[in-house]
Amino acid sequence: MRRIGLAALAASLTAGSPALAVTLQPVARDLDSPWAMAILPNGRLIVTERGGSMRVVAPGGRPSAPLRNVPPVVARGQGGLLDVIADSAFARNRTLYFCFSEDGEGGNSTALARARLAADEQALEDVKVIFRQQPKVQSRAHFGCRIVEHPDGRLFLTLGDRFSRMQDAQTLDNHHGKVVRVEKDGRVPADNPFVGRAGALPEIWSYGHRNPQGAALDGAGRLWVTEHGPQGGDELNLIEPGRNYGWPVITYGENYGGGKIGEGITERAGMEQPVVQWTPSMAPSGLAWLPNDQYGDWQGSLFAGSLKFQQVERIALSPGAGRPVAGARQTLLKKELGRVRDVRVGPDGGLYVLSESEGRIVRLVPDRRR
Repeated sequence: MRRIGLAALAASLTAGSPALAVTLQPVARDLDSPWAMAILPNGRLIVTERGGSMRVVAPGGRPSAPLRNVPPVVARGQGGLLDVIADSAFARNRTLYFCFSEDGEGGNSTALARARLAADEQALEDVKVIFRQQPKVQSRAHFGCRIVEHPDGRLFLTLGDRFSRMQDAQTLDNHHGKVVRVEKDGRVPADNPFVGRAGALPEIWSYGHRNPQGAALDGAGRLWVTEHGPQGGDELNLIEPGRNYGWPVITYGENYGGGKIGEGITERAGMEQPVVQWTPSMAPSGLAWLPNDQYGDWQGSLFAGSLKFQQVERIALSPGAGRPVAGARQTLLKKELGRVRDVRVGPDGGLYVLSESEGRIVRLVPDRRR
């Protein structure tokens, strides 16, 4: 294990916040473009590789052979086998949920599937797609694809605008640029905000998103999402039912190469403001909320991975006006792990970080010797 002092790596905005030393404990290695990890109750991991493989990894060990029965995926551009989570009752039902890009009539889109991990951990069983983003289009970009299970048992899934269809994010007759909410069998919850509204797809929970690739619940069960802006204007949003998050009408970014998007405005009545926006873009992917005091005053913070800056950003949250607001922000592990694709809190309470570019996963272990 390698020991580092985060004081040397972090620029803390929290006055008087003590430096925290951690050890980077190896958990997995030799992964091929890994995208997500689900940490099982026994400490083993399910890891997706964007090319289409799902593997089981024992802590500190090498990945298993690819699990059998993973559906065919479109591993082109930003597409592939993407997020995976374990059901909250995995110890009893061995159920996994995963999302991926799939081909179909008209092009491709994001699909959400449910499966059971076989007892011998060599295959998926009873694989069933429970939701498909509609319509499918010819695109290699902006699949979104983060899954969160709420304590009420419903599933949230983030969906990108598919890049070429960004105007769709403002209309409710499609799933582009949306967060959707479904039951574990794919049925539509009766209390979704657009159920019964003419011309609106009933799975939609929120809209006006670009390419949301990070999602996590806080201790109050509130959904936080990070999403990629264009050139600048990456966002952290607190997601509430039926709300419009503005893309592409309002944005803090600009077109690639320069030039305004639409009217070039950052605010409009009826559209939500981000809690945090990053300009220049950090390319956020992977988001976790830390519920415990294992890392001292990091408790209650969000941890957002960054692909572009190759780091993790801590965002301390404090209650205010009935909802969390952004507080101190701190840069961690800058260029220590390469492109950070996922961040998770394990059943042991530890923070796990997945490096896409280096093909490895580490656990941050607080160093109590200091």
